[in-house]
Amino acid sequence: MAERHVKLFRNGRNQAVRIPREFELPGEDAVMRKEGDRLIIEPAPAHSLLSLLATLEPLDDAFPEIVDPAPDPVSI
Repeated sequence: MAERHVKLFRNGRNQAVRIPREFELPGEDAVMRKEGDRLIIEPAPAHSLLSLLATLEPLDDAFPEIVDPAPDPVSI
């Protein structure tokens, strides 16, 4: 496993670390968690509409009839 010594610094009230190029993560979001003394940073999973819809409960309600009259004629 590759490793590299990095410096910690302050960014306002937050502690920060620069991620070296060889460790860059794809995208603009990441997930961070702590396991014991280890700090784990992983790319955030891609969110798709299909994955969101798969988490929703099915609707049991019946939808009402929608009155959809024909449009008025238009002369051009």
